[in-house]
Amino acid sequence: MSIENRLSQLGVTLPDAPAPAANYVPYVQSGDLVFVSGQISNDENGLILGKLGATMDVAEGAAAARRCAINLLAQVKAACGGDLDRLERVIKLTGFVNSTADFTDQPKVINGASDFLVEALGDAGRHSRSAVSAAALPLGVAVEIEGIFQIR
Repeated sequence: MSIENRLSQLGVTLPDAPAPAANYVPYVQSGDLVFVSGQISNDENGLILGKLGATMDVAEGAAAARRCAINLLAQVKAACGGDLDRLERVIKLTGFVNSTADFTDQPKVINGASDFLVEALGDAGRHSRSAVSAAALPLGVAVEIEGIFQIR
């Protein structure tokens, strides 16, 4: 089954790949690897703002991280010339969580992205990962995630 069909079964339609917000490119391809710049938490309603441990709980943060993963896949699709089936596997995610100094559940928040990628891609979605706290993120978003992907 194609990746796009699997996403459709999950009720997910990939947005157009978001344009960069500053002086950088959204992704760089080197050989069969695609390095995707950090994707911030946003959806069809706009930015997902908040600070874990203050204004958001883990479930809300995980939902924001899931949206970051959807945006990552949109960038990979763009890198693949629109053919997401060229995606071989997710190599690594680095997740940044806008959180208070005493919040320690960053891994549970980033699980929102990891769980989604495994659900959508099966074993090809399993990846290495870091989940770290940030005192603040661009525009006040809750989560930002960057990724490395292998393509054909």
